[in-house]
This record gives sequence, C-alpha cells and structure tokens, in this order.
Amino acid sequence: MEFVVLPDCPAGAAAVGRLRATRRVDHASGRPWIVGDWPEAEAVVVEAGPRRMVVLGHTRLDETAAAAALGRLRSLHHVDSIASRLPGAVHLAVSLDGRTRVQGSAVGVRQIFTAVVDGVTVAASGVEPLLRLTGAGLDETVLAARLLAPGGPPWPLAQRPVRRGVEALTTGHWLELDTDGRARQTRWWELPEPSLTLAEGAAAVRSALDDAITSRVAAGGTLSADLSGGLDSTSLCFLAHAAGADLVTYHVTPIDSANADTMWAHRAAECLPAARHHTLSADRAENLFDVGYTADLVGAAPEGPSTWASGLAHIQDLAKRATAEGATLHLTGFGGDELFGRMPACAWSLARATPVGGLRLVNRYRLANRWPWRATVRSLLDRSTFTQNLGRVAARIDAPPPPVDEPDFGWVFAPRMPAWATPDAVAAVRALLTDAATEGPGPLDADRARHQALASLVFEGTTVRQVNTALGDTGITWDAPFLDDRVVEAALATRIDQRLLGGRFKPLLTSAARGLVPADILGRRDKGEFSAEAFRGLARNRARILELCEDSQLARLGLIDPAAFRSAVLNPGPMSHHLQPIDTTVACESWLRTHPETYPPPPARNTPTGEHR
Repeated sequence: MEFVVLPDCPAGAAAVGRLRATRRVDHASGRPWIVGDWPEAEAVVVEAGPRRMVVLGHTRLDETAAAAALGRLRSLHHVDSIASRLPGAVHLAVSLDGRTRVQGSAVGVRQIFTAVVDGVTVAASGVEPLLRLTGAGLDETVLAARLLAPGGPPWPLAQRPVRRGVEALTTGHWLELDTDGRARQTRWWELPEPSLTLAEGAAAVRSALDDAITSRVAAGGTLSADLSGGLDSTSLCFLAHAAGADLVTYHVTPIDSANADTMWAHRAAECLPAARHHTLSADRAENLFDVGYTADLVGAAPEGPSTWASGLAHIQDLAKRATAEGATLHLTGFGGDELFGRMPACAWSLARATPVGGLRLVNRYRLANRWPWRATVRSLLDRSTFTQNLGRVAARIDAPPPPVDEPDFGWVFAPRMPAWATPDAVAAVRALLTDAATEGPGPLDADRARHQALASLVFEGTTVRQVNTALGDTGITWDAPFLDDRVVEAALATRIDQRLLGGRFKPLLTSAARGLVPADILGRRDKGEFSAEAFRGLARNRARILELCEDSQLARLGLIDPAAFRSAVLNPGPMSHHLQPIDTTVACESWLRTHPETYPPPPARNTPTGEHR
C-alpha cells in the first residue's frame, strides 16, 4: 500500500501527473486528493455531502454511523471522536471544506511523511513517492546517527528519514493541509492515565486484542503467524484460532540447547490441531545475521538503513514459505515486551507510583541484576528532565559502554557510536542529538517508564512498516496486533505496579489470555535468548561482511575508519553486545551500496480518474 495526499489547490493537483498510481479519490472540488495503490478490501471511503473520509487498513467501521459523524463535524479537530474508536492500525484522512486532515497510527506502523513540492506541502504513506517528487539528497548526519548502537538513534530522531527535506509526522500528531498547501501538526493522541487494576487492565487488553484479531480475520484468506514459543506470539496464535482464522504457524529452532522455546512452541502447537505448523531448522542458510541490503533489494528501504536489516534473509524466506501456503497476512509478537514486560526505567517509576510495594519490587530487580546498592539509589534519586537526559546521552556517545551491572533508569537508552566512527561523525551526531534535546517535541509521556515503552514501540512500529516496504510485491503483509492504538492504550492505562505484579512473568498478558491459552503455557516464566544465532551468522557471513570494508562508502563519506571496522569483524569480542555496532555499520554500508542518491521522476503517463477505491 502506498499513497500520496494532495492539498486542495492547483499546485497540489499539478503533482498528480508525476505519480505512479492506479487509484484515486478526489476532493469535493474535483481536484485529486489521495492518489496511489492500495488493496480494495483495505480502503473505506465515506461521504457526507461534499465531505470525504478515507480509512485505509484492517479495521471495523460502521459506514452509516461514520457518514453521520462526518456530517456533524464542526472542524478537523473533531475527527478525534472518530479516530479514537477505530480498532486496528490505520491511515485516516478527511477532506472538509477544502482542508485536509491525515494521520497514521499512534506508534508508526502506519506513518505519514511530508515534503514541500512546488511550494506546497504534500503528504505520503511512505518516503519513496516523495523522493520521486523532490529528488531529495542524502543527509549524511542523519545517516551517521544510524551507526549508533544498540538500536540506532533515540527518540525523537528514530523516525527521521536520511533524506533532506523529507520529514516524518511526529508521533501522536495529525497533519493539516490548508487550501494554500500550508501544513501544521496538531497533537491528538496521548496515553490515558494509568488507573486500571490488573483485572480491569486485563479485560481491556483482551477486548482490544479480540477486536484487533477479528478485524484482520474478517478479511478472509489464510493467516500465518510466528509461533516462537514465547508468550507474545503464542497468545496471538490462540486469538487467531479462536477468531476462526485459517492459521499457518512458523517456529525457528534455536541453536542454543538451553533455549526452551521449541518445547513451548510444540506444546502450543499440540493445542492448535486445526492449524498447519512448520518448524524450521536453526542451520538453514537464512540465519539472523546476514549482510543486510543486497542487490535484489535495490531501493527497498527508502527511509534509510535499519538495525533489523541483518534479518532480511530470514524475513524473505519466511514470506516465500507463507505465501506458498496461501497466506496474505503474517502476525508477529512485536510490542509484547514493551506492553507487558519491564522497561529499564520501570524501577524509577515504580518507586514513585507505589513507594512501599514498588521499592520491594525494585530490590528484587536489584538482586536479580546484581546492581550495587549505591548505584541503584543514585539512579532512583535522579530528577533530570528528558531534555537534560538526552543532552547527557549526547555527551557520552563516544564513551566506552557502561558496565553491565550499572543500573540506568534515565529517560533515554544510552547508545554509543562504534569505536571505528571518525571524530567528525561523532561530532556531527552529538550536535544532532543536542539540537534534538533543545528543539525537539519532548518526551512521549510525562512518566519515564511509559515514555520508554512508547519510544520502543515506535521503534517496533517503524520496523514493521519498513519490513513491509522491503517485502514490496511479495503478496504478504507483516502485522503486529500489539502495536494497534487501542491495544497500546489498554495495556499502558494499567497501573505500573499491576502490570509488573511481583513474582509473575507478564501478569497483564497472562491475565488477559486466561481461558484462551492453556494454563501451563501461561505459566512460562522465562524468555529465549538468541546471541548464538548472531555469532553463528557472523561466522558464516564473515567473508561477505569483510567485502563491505573494501572501498567502503561510509569511509568515502568520512564516517568510519574501514581498517578499524575490519579488525572488529575479525575479532568482535565474546559478548553479544559487541556485535551490535557491527550490525548497525553493516546495515548502513550495505544500504549505501543498494540505494541511489536521487530518485528520477517517473515518466508522464495517464493518471487514474477520480474514484472511490
């Protein structure tokens, strides 16, 4: 699915001839409004006189009620009443008296990007059509920030494309395009207050997940899903089965014999006899640490390189297997750890939300992680703002990684530039982070733990979106129900002491899934660990990765020392975190080799006439 949203003005209409499109929806004026390609089954167009509303994605919408609501709207701000009730992760656009409102989903599975074209702002669901309209060049500083490890740059830089002049809509905001093609953003989505008990939160999560899965199953066809053996993916498989899906599951056997995922996956599969289950060997060639973007993926990541690129071979292989089974949608458990597990700042938030019980739980974390008392107390007493914390992170990006037994309850995960990054690259990224600290939108939530959860969910949402861009025309879409707006709201509206109830593993999820997932499976208390896959992948692909050191594009840009990078590939170190900067560097280097500097406009051709779908 890809589309462009044009303002209701002559300059906006002029851009339509330069777009690739098979479908089009017009403003009431007759000018083109939404132009692109999308499955007919995933688009609903609602009209109320001259007003238009388009919803794109898997959702459930009462069109009659939506038309009545559209007719009653007093302004674009009142679209909130419609957007706040839609299940799923969708794009929503409204044309009202010549003005347009457009937005994606809360954590970016559905995103909106903007660029100025011929003096007016144009919006799009992806970066590539905007590159074709603008020919936007590479932003070397943003690219350098993608070298940060682990996970790349933190919020609010995580979603910024590496092309100059192309911007991502800020999380939780909607975009207005007026009749002159001017744009402004308005925040509309925020988390509800964390007030629910465990029982109330579990009921809300179960209801939201039921809606999320039902809206996807209702589209028909075969649905595939990960069945890792973990609680997140397992719960989704049982929900899909209960909703009547024609279900196919895939489990990848771990290399480490101490990883119990396969035992739990097989146990779950035995309880889902109607589904078709597949177990893939850990030794298959499509392992989890490959060379990232390859020649067959030219232009597949227009937003820029991503840390998950080393898993592209695995994703492509899984897509081929699933489509061969007839699947058009593949479910993953992305987002489950953030919603139901523990973020690093949870200790800080627990100590303030429930000082007595919270501190007891913090002490359990301290003992489990072997944190020294003094360091733990110092972190708990930290009162820095988000801006101050991000500024401190910026100052330390070239410092050695912190000790593994040192707690960090700050707002921001503390990434580091690779040791082989040049001083110029470090200085440029430090300035980028410092500017973001002082000029950016601030935290995603006033509470540290909820901000961290949302920032990580935005990372997961970006991953799902970018995977689907890379998969292109394979015929299957990656999907993550835990990232739906209503699911995120239900989970994070639950009080933190209830979400992390002492002595239980993911108590909110297990309570929500009780009666659906067998009790013995819900009793699992651990997670699989996959560093063995990363080390085997590096060993298997070392020669191909070393080839990236030859005539390095990153070195040409002055961002890395290729000799130092080569040395790290040959001697990475014994711990899994030693591989993380190698991973980001491989992603950036392979991306530069497979993505053109500019995008020429498509040849002029006949454009689709105005239509509803």
